[in-house]
Amino acid sequence: MKTRTMNQGGFSTAGEAKRAIFEYIEMYYNTKRMHSALGFKTPLEYELQSR
Repeated sequence: MKTRTMNQGGFSTAGEAKRAIFEYIEMYYNTKRMHSALGFKTPLEYELQSR
């Protein structure tokens, strides 16, 4: 996140920063990034399996 943000030149407003953080978490971190503590599943996959 830090590298991606700095390459874009930062944010103009707090709202822009909040939106970028939300998109990172919801679009990448929770859906694509696998976690070893979750059995190499994404947080979304793990949550859906737990239901």
